Amino acid sequence: MVKLLSTFVLCSLVLTRAGAQGTNPPSPAAPLLGLAEARQAAFERNWDLLAAHSGMDAAAAQLLVAKEFPNPSLALSAVKLGNRQAGTVAGNGLGTRNYDSIAAVTQLIEIGGKRHSRQASARAGLTGARARFLDARRSLDQGVTKAYIGVLLAEENAHILTESAHSLHREAEIGLARFRAGDIKESDLKQIQNNEAQFDLQAKAAETAATQARIMVELLLGVPRPTGGWTPRETLAGLAQSSPAAVAAAALNGAARPDVWAAEADLKRAQADLKLQKAIRIPDPSVTLQVEHNPPGGGPATDTLGLGVSFPLPLWNRNGGAIKAAEANRDQAALAAAKARAQAQADLAAADLEYAEAAARSRRYQDQIRPRSSQVRESIAYAYNKGGASLVDLLTAERDDNNVRLSAAQSLADTAAALADLAAARLTVTTAELDRVK
Repeated sequence: MVKLLSTFVLCSLVLTRAGAQGTNPPSPAAPLLGLAEARQAAFERNWDLLAAHSGMDAAAAQLLVAKEFPNPSLALSAVKLGNRQAGTVAGNGLGTRNYDSIAAVTQLIEIGGKRHSRQASARAGLTGARARFLDARRSLDQGVTKAYIGVLLAEENAHILTESAHSLHREAEIGLARFRAGDIKESDLKQIQNNEAQFDLQAKAAETAATQARIMVELLLGVPRPTGGWTPRETLAGLAQSSPAAVAAAALNGAARPDVWAAEADLKRAQADLKLQKAIRIPDPSVTLQVEHNPPGGGPATDTLGLGVSFPLPLWNRNGGAIKAAEANRDQAALAAAKARAQAQADLAAADLEYAEAAARSRRYQDQIRPRSSQVRESIAYAYNKGGASLVDLLTAERDDNNVRLSAAQSLADTAAALADLAAARLTVTTAELDRVK
């Protein structure tokens, strides 16, 4: 953990220093950043994930509010204050004046299960906030992985295009010698040079795209001043050859995806809110304890103790509108929970198909198409240098091989991205893991 943080801090320092000099491709001395390090840094620094964590704090605060009892109210009153003959025969002290003093304490008592329903709603809200945090973490992990793969693909494209430009540069040098010897026309030489320049420009554009992709990764990592000044530690081939995670036995251990937990928590909260609105139809009594001080008048002073109860009469308002709204919210939450469960299954099925297709395509490119394309390009280039092939054949072979290598790199990236999607679709948590989230 310390090593990961120190590496990320080193990256941040280097990137911040590079910000004053503009955005440039990483130098050979740029710090290395692995995918695991990037994930860990994103979990600790990503702004959206930190915001999701604050949602848990707000939900926990709502649970505390739901557990609190209503405060009692204190009432103090006195009558006959304007009487000029406030004093009595016993004197003119505060306790012997002839006006009445009343002190009353009133406490509201909730009945009908309102308190239980309110706490059940708050607990479901806290569970939903925890599930949303874990789902945000799942999505962030998937996003960081795919953004990191995007960096690797852009750098591989730049490398392929640079190699193609160098290859045509060598052909241009041979073509120049043949032109001077009178073997080819000047138009053929310029055509080779133009294709070399095009590949070179495309390589520079790919390098810029790679820098932009690195900046996007830094944004996910919470770097305050992204510059793209780092080098990925992983390779496309390495990430594409990783094994997919095992499918969680959800039916056996009660696990589910975090977004499914969040939707089901919303349903439980809506059900508790509906019970609360129905319970509100039952009037809550307010109990009053009263002490009255009667001053001495024609006789000795008397103090009395009173006990009373009051409650609203449900004559005109039976809370029908709030109950109808709560029923609609419950029905919507039930539909959202069903959709979340179906979406989780659909994501898993789609991710399985995506990975199977991408892996098969990548293997075919690596084992069959790319080796044959390289052999064709080399044989035509050799034949052209010996005068046995036309310029059109050479340029066509060079372009075809370049496209095949780019497509092969894309297939590796698609396979690695499909693995990330598959891992995100298969990630499940249990109730115990959900309750441990802080």
